[in-house]
Amino acid sequence: MARTAFAAETGEDARFNAFLDAAFDERLALSPEFQTGLGMKTNYDKLDDYTDAGAAKALALSEGQLARMKAQFGSAKLNPASRLSWRLFEEGVNDDRAGAKWRRHGYLATSNGSPAGQIAVFLINQHRVDNADDARAYVARLVEVKRALGEVADELKARAAKGVVAPDFTFAPVDADTRKLIAGAPFDGGPDGAVWADFQKKVNALKVGDDVKAGLIADGKAALTGPFKQGVETFLAAQAEVRPQSKGANGVWALPDGAAYYTWRLKDSTSTDLTADQIHQTGLDELKRIQGEMRAIMAQVGFKGSLQDFFKLLKTDPKFQYPNTAEGKAAYLKDATGYIAQVMKVAPRWFGRLPKAPLEVRAVESWREATAGIAFYNAPTPDGSRPGIYYVNLSDMRQVLKPQIEGISYHEGAPGHHFQIALAQELEGLPKFRKFGFYGAYTEGWGLYSERLGKEMGFYQDPYSDFGRLSTEAWRAVRLVTDTGLHAKRWTKQQAMDFFRENTLLSERDIQKEVERYLCWPGQATSYKVGELKIMGLRKKAQDALGAKFDIRGFHDVILHNGALPLGVLEEQVDAWIAKTKG
Repeated sequence: MARTAFAAETGEDARFNAFLDAAFDERLALSPEFQTGLGMKTNYDKLDDYTDAGAAKALALSEGQLARMKAQFGSAKLNPASRLSWRLFEEGVNDDRAGAKWRRHGYLATSNGSPAGQIAVFLINQHRVDNADDARAYVARLVEVKRALGEVADELKARAAKGVVAPDFTFAPVDADTRKLIAGAPFDGGPDGAVWADFQKKVNALKVGDDVKAGLIADGKAALTGPFKQGVETFLAAQAEVRPQSKGANGVWALPDGAAYYTWRLKDSTSTDLTADQIHQTGLDELKRIQGEMRAIMAQVGFKGSLQDFFKLLKTDPKFQYPNTAEGKAAYLKDATGYIAQVMKVAPRWFGRLPKAPLEVRAVESWREATAGIAFYNAPTPDGSRPGIYYVNLSDMRQVLKPQIEGISYHEGAPGHHFQIALAQELEGLPKFRKFGFYGAYTEGWGLYSERLGKEMGFYQDPYSDFGRLSTEAWRAVRLVTDTGLHAKRWTKQQAMDFFRENTLLSERDIQKEVERYLCWPGQATSYKVGELKIMGLRKKAQDALGAKFDIRGFHDVILHNGALPLGVLEEQVDAWIAKTKG
């Protein structure tokens, strides 16, 4: 199937798409960091605005753009593709408006990550230094850290004044990872710190005179030991100031208007109106089904005992673990890369389009392991200057289970997020705001669907690896139960961890990280299963309606070829494809 193009059919559609792209560029201009993330070098010496006023400015811009769109265009005069863009643009502004009410309910720094660490990751992974001016821009951004983290500190205190303080367990890991940013050279006599090492490496690779390099390195050192260090210390001081106000490890029910906030978080995360009770019950039902399939594999391998006994075996038998050594980490990366390679070999039989951008597997940098997730995907740049990256947290290999690696690789890498996100960026004629759009249930639903798809593609030949696949699906079902349990049913952190131990294969480290993640990021964990169930339901609907005319490549392309979509809109697209295919 040819690469889908969204070429405008009329002059009005072309004018409308130009308006949407100009609107995207106006919004993009407010975020120097997003510009760099897209491979651009505009505002290359600046960091983002982290103030509440900055967020209000962005919303006001979007509101103005929506008003201008309605004044300048009529949706009835546009083709179907443009009318969909109209609808998504309008709904996006409406969602931003609704979310503005809750902006200060979010936690800024948690065990999921903090602005201090994110800025460092951004500089290391995204700020390219191709010439001396780029190096000077890097130095300017080091100086900007004082302003940016000062704004974050002010926001931390403003939210605390409203009764919004992160759970108490977040402060120690955030403090530990943040202090690593100002440890080592040039701050003390230790080995080079991560940012300092990165800056020197990039400068020393330049083809400029030694005197220019020496000047740049001197400027970088001054920026790090001066404004950069001051900004980090200001952030740490604000964290220490608000920490005594933390009320423990409660769900967001304990926040002001917490129940209403959680209702909004569920709607935002799932793009549905499902209630917490409905999501909770769905999780219990899915878990029952999945565990039935797990027991079938236990019988296949001749295991006598309970499901929990089998979990214990997989967690404790050394053959299911990697050595907790550099060699063990290298073996993990090699295996994950191999799983992705085998997908790419057969992918043309399952997809009409494949992403052009390359995909790499990398270990999370040691200095941010405490506040990094278990595994995650970073998008490539549209210009090809940075690949898609599938990151894995290898801080303790004793907590990594071999049977789960295959499924996670399909989710985070191929055919999961890389096929979905890299392909969206490569769609021709699609407005920019849709190329880079995000809907959690669509994005994470596809990732989880991809784990199951790997089995259909002929993988998981080892029954233990197939059990690992089921264990990661059970993990997402448990998320529905524990997220709603913590935030709507007032479960304790211990209750949620106990439910995980009883029903999943996750290691103790990962159980703790998962439950802490849900406490800090309410609702997000529900997006995976809700989205996957919708995609599976749409596939069955198409298969039932089309019979012999059903084509898996066509189905996957219709799921992926419009960029990210709310689940209701995704269903409309599949319905239209079914009708067209029927003829």
